[in-house]
Amino acid sequence: MTARRVTANLSLTLDGRYHGPAGPADMGAIVSYATTEVARRYLTRIWEGATTAVLGRRNAEGFLGFWPTVAADENADPRDRGYAKWLVDVEKVVFSRTLTEAPWERTRLVDAPVAEVVADLKATGEGDILVNSSASIIKPLLAADLLDRLSLMICPEIAGGGPRLFDGGLPPSRWSLTHHETGDLGETALTYDRIR
Repeated sequence: MTARRVTANLSLTLDGRYHGPAGPADMGAIVSYATTEVARRYLTRIWEGATTAVLGRRNAEGFLGFWPTVAADENADPRDRGYAKWLVDVEKVVFSRTLTEAPWERTRLVDAPVAEVVADLKATGEGDILVNSSASIIKPLLAADLLDRLSLMICPEIAGGGPRLFDGGLPPSRWSLTHHETGDLGETALTYDRIR
């Protein structure tokens, strides 16, 4: 059995929310911190070494509308472009109950329990697995204790409503802070590794 590391990446507000009360498009408390120097270094760190990206349908479709254009833009920040090229080229697993056709090249659609699929991925292949900004995938992986690393960008705003990443009922777990960086706007990039 290989030892692929499963990393979850997500941006959160101070009150632990991954979007605001108006729904998934309500990203005002998060998006203004996405292009800071700290955020760009964070973005580079999360994908380096990853050979598989795991996404929920909503993020897969949203990312498709944005990142391929960044990959092709020679004037884009090199860190953004590096991530974009990686995302376009990497093997992607997209969880969906509704899609019948993969929205990206090198994409496999899956309609199966998240924990089972990720446990299978973890036991096969090489390289890290990055669960990319998809709370619908991260939550069941936290519940199944299948995450090895949490990469979080904490944005210094309170959304006041919207879903939270850490719900009650999760199994207890211990984490070690392995990276910490704070930017000029108060945004903080954190990396926690699971202590087993």
